[in-house]
Amino acid sequence: MATTDAEVERVRALVATIPPGRVVTYGDIAAAAGLSTPRTVGWIMRTDSADLPWHRVIGASGRPAAHLADRQLRLLATEGVAIREGRVDLRAARFPLP
Repeated sequence: MATTDAEVERVRALVATIPPGRVVTYGDIAAAAGLSTPRTVGWIMRTDSADLPWHRVIGASGRPAAHLADRQLRLLATEGVAIREGRVDLRAARFPLP
């Protein structure tokens, strides 16, 4: 998966705009950044997001990845994100990206 520095920076900039208490999906970021697949966003988030609000990026189903679920849902809950049965209520919490 060839990813340019410009693509990485676009994704990082978009993630940085997500306010507390809101979430976006990997697909939302991919579309806003002009990427062909949400998987590229996932790769960028795995490799270059330690200084970003990574917990505000979630899968399209509203469920976090299993290995992140407890921590991610706890962080989101402290920000007031509605969570039901281990899933983020995307209708209530989704942030519209430009």
